[in-house]
Amino acid sequence: MSSFKEFEKSWKGKDKTIGDQLKGVFHREKPLRFRLAMAQYKINSMTKRLEVYLERLKARDKELFERVVDALLSKDQTRAVMYANEVAELRKVAKNLFLVQVALEQVALRVESIREIGEVAAYLGPVVSVVKDVREAIKSVLPEIGIELGEVQEMLQETLMEAGEMIGVGSTSMYSSPEARKILEEAKVVAEQRMKEAFPALPAVPLGTQESSKATAENQA
Repeated sequence: MSSFKEFEKSWKGKDKTIGDQLKGVFHREKPLRFRLAMAQYKINSMTKRLEVYLERLKARDKELFERVVDALLSKDQTRAVMYANEVAELRKVAKNLFLVQVALEQVALRVESIREIGEVAAYLGPVVSVVKDVREAIKSVLPEIGIELGEVQEMLQETLMEAGEMIGVGSTSMYSSPEARKILEEAKVVAEQRMKEAFPALPAVPLGTQESSKATAENQA
């Protein structure tokens, strides 16, 4: 019972004496709920920035797509292949970012739910695992977001460990790999759908007559 009371105090923020408040000027203690709110804010901010970056990729993809079609219509296979390769590389990056974006959206929703119900030790473990995986996936593409995700990961890990200590749960038993994999699999499905909607298929145009090339390109666009 005493451990539960300690967790409740940490969750809501401890009642402070005047002395504690003076100490707080130099060392401000943050309750678990506050840390979760900060983590959620940071995640939502990163999600919005990913949306801006994806919009730029879509604009660049559209430009390259049109160059592929023009090259095919001109029967310039070398140029068409060059632009098609650029499109392929760009879309690899976009697909990765869509996955990260959707995963972070799901993480933010779960953090919000945990804030509401207070079940940190039971549900936060898989979220930390997903943040770690997402960080690895994006740090080479957008290093600044990778760094921020590292900060979020550390913040959530500290929250999880503190919650576990309060209720006497070992930190190693709080991580759930199956649940983390489930979150990532769900994110992958949604990300693939967004990818299809955002990026049209490249025209598989035979290098025959200009008329047949144009017709195929128009059907695929």
